[in-house]
Amino acid sequence: MLLSVSNVSKEYPGNLLFSGVSFLIDKGEKTAIVGNNGCGKSTLLKIIVGEERSDDGSIIFEKDSSFGYLAQYQEEDAFGTIYDYVIEARPDILEMEDELSRMEEKMADLDEDELHSFMESYENKRHIFSSIGGESYRSEAVGVLKGLGFTEDEFTHDVKKLSGGQKTRAALSRLLLSEPDILLLDEPINHLDITAIEWLEGFLKNYKGAVIIVAHDRYFLDRVVSRVLDLSEHGIRDYKGNYSEFVRQKDIYLSARFSEYEKQQKQIAHEKAVIEKLRSYNREKSIKRAESRVKKLNKIELIEKPKDEDSSMTLSLSSGKRSGEDVLDVSGLSKSYGQKELFTDLSFHITRGERVALIGENGIGKSTILKIINDQVPADGGVIRIGSNVSIGYYDQEQQLLDESKTLFDEMSDSYPGLDNTKIRNVLAAFLFTGEDVYKRISDLSGGERGRISLAKLMLRDANFLILDEPTNHLDMQSKEILENALAIYDGTVFFVSHDRYFVNSCAEKILELTSKGLRIFYGDYDYYLEKRDNVNSPDTDSKDDVSSTDNVSKDTTSSGKADWEEQKKEAARQKKRQIRLAEVENEISALEDEKQSLSEEMYKDEVATNSAKLNEISTRLSEIDNKLDPLYDEWEELS
Repeated sequence: MLLSVSNVSKEYPGNLLFSGVSFLIDKGEKTAIVGNNGCGKSTLLKIIVGEERSDDGSIIFEKDSSFGYLAQYQEEDAFGTIYDYVIEARPDILEMEDELSRMEEKMADLDEDELHSFMESYENKRHIFSSIGGESYRSEAVGVLKGLGFTEDEFTHDVKKLSGGQKTRAALSRLLLSEPDILLLDEPINHLDITAIEWLEGFLKNYKGAVIIVAHDRYFLDRVVSRVLDLSEHGIRDYKGNYSEFVRQKDIYLSARFSEYEKQQKQIAHEKAVIEKLRSYNREKSIKRAESRVKKLNKIELIEKPKDEDSSMTLSLSSGKRSGEDVLDVSGLSKSYGQKELFTDLSFHITRGERVALIGENGIGKSTILKIINDQVPADGGVIRIGSNVSIGYYDQEQQLLDESKTLFDEMSDSYPGLDNTKIRNVLAAFLFTGEDVYKRISDLSGGERGRISLAKLMLRDANFLILDEPTNHLDMQSKEILENALAIYDGTVFFVSHDRYFVNSCAEKILELTSKGLRIFYGDYDYYLEKRDNVNSPDTDSKDDVSSTDNVSKDTTSSGKADWEEQKKEAARQKKRQIRLAEVENEISALEDEKQSLSEEMYKDEVATNSAKLNEISTRLSEIDNKLDPLYDEWEELS
């Protein structure tokens, strides 16, 4: 056990964050702390490392263990070059390195007898230096810096002059090199690009120490952690597995709790009805029996109604009229800004019902392509054809389509004049705008609020072709999942840009990768893309014929991709069938267990306990239920 957190509580005036939080961290564990914004995840990390005090409880680290903490925002007064700042993570190595250098200089002044004795001491010191990683330390430092996105030209930059994001990357580099027993990382990937995030995933998966992470990147958590601590309802629950497994287990937990709550509410309602009936007889015996039932009712330990925190907002997307088979055709598209060429001669095609993600490095032109399609930016060349009966709903990550001078209410009513006030308020409430919030001006909204109002407008658009530019920006995990669920049942076509790999993996069935040489097509989700991307030959010349657009990707690659994707769709169908049967089995088990519980309770009733015929009947039925349950549990385990 490296860390023990026991009964920790924290409350600010009028705001209880959490109470009675307890968990243990063992050596090598990779753990995520998740929860809605404002639930206290960052505060809990600060309490663990001693930057904040808890109201009660205890934090105990294993004796002689070490920890390293990365805050969201860097406040320490760092100095020197990036390289020097990072390399100072291990002063023990640097001090021994200096000592060895001094010993080497001294060797020149020693005679043969002195040198023999001195060399023995030097070799012992050298052996210790090697055992603590000294010989490879500087090369490891360079590897970490490059892995987190620094170029060698940047190694000599002054840390004091770095941007906030660069300071965070430098602090993370230094922290990783220090190799503590426990790493506590608060949003470590906020300032990393995809390449750096993938590098960090590999580093943390192979890290020998324990890791505790607060992060909103669900794909990152899926690939790194094997345990999730859910900070919700002012407490904490422990789930084994990665983030996707946590979501599945939490759904089951909430469903079970809600079932228990509903069952108890029915029992209470029934008991109250019986009490009222007994009282209505207005006889001494019936009144006494009613009073007895009231006492029994008052002793019941009430089950609190579970709060489904995932229902932070609702989203239902309608496609309206059906579009033609060909939704979008882009041919020979080019765009430059001055001397900077973003892309040239791009061609691709989207058909009805497809879910297509456009991915690529930052600044390569992904959002510009969407803006060109939506007439927000002119193209330098190429042709864009929108199919018949296509109605576009465009989500702009910069929210330029919002009128800064309007209130939320006016923005909705002016965009949809056919809606009455009640309908507008209901839609806004679904996106967490209630009461006086509806009279906020667009110009005063936060990034998250602007994203929510844009999604609210999109919901009412009745578009059959959604074009989304970074739709998950500023959304918390729960809101992202609600958007994903809405897109899953949307019957129109979707074309989107997103850096959220979990969102891409959940929503895309075809991926267009925009590179400096053109487009590459992958018929599958993000996991499929990762598997196949390094197997697709990138163009290595600058001639037009070698630009890899979706129209000139090699036929072998495209055919292979389609074949693989067809197999993926068959597998998805098999998995869906399995999930349906799993739900059926769970329902059967639940019904039989409820009946078993009811019959068991009935056996202890006075009128039944003395009736041998009735007891035999119940006993026979219980035996039948057990015979049915055994194979159902076997099937459930296999399906699960």
